[in-house]
Amino acid sequence: MAKRPLDDAMKRRLQAGRMLLSGQGPAEVARAVGVARQTVYTWKALLDEGGIEALRAVPGRGRQAKLSEEEFAGLRRALLQSPIEHGFGTELWTLKRVGVLIQRMYGVKYGQTQLWRILGGLGFSPQKPDKRAIERDEEAVRRWKRNTWPAFKKKPSAKAA
Repeated sequence: MAKRPLDDAMKRRLQAGRMLLSGQGPAEVARAVGVARQTVYTWKALLDEGGIEALRAVPGRGRQAKLSEEEFAGLRRALLQSPIEHGFGTELWTLKRVGVLIQRMYGVKYGQTQLWRILGGLGFSPQKPDKRAIERDEEAVRRWKRNTWPAFKKKPSAKAA
């Protein structure tokens, strides 16, 4: 049987297996390798049944990623550019646009929930743009707040005073 390369999880399982074989208890092993005690009991059952090779053969958790690390890096670079550079009409990235971009670049389609996770994993956070008119005149707004707005505000009644 060909050996798989060692990843961090596998190294941890094998270290735990060696510790268990040397007679150390599951609680002590759990503390040493940084996992829950129940996890060590699961590994101990595998060890008792199939030896140290059974711990090496434990499959990884979750589904294989559809994009490679290089593709995620390329996506991040693309998202740091303007959406207009990628053919969209405005300067705003949306989940739908990110999904379209991924599909254009890599031919892979993701759901909205997964797109949120991908963006979070790439270091992006949800933000709302300011809803201010580009042609807003700050001086006119200040004058209105100073002169016109007080006339509209309710005045305290004579009873309250």
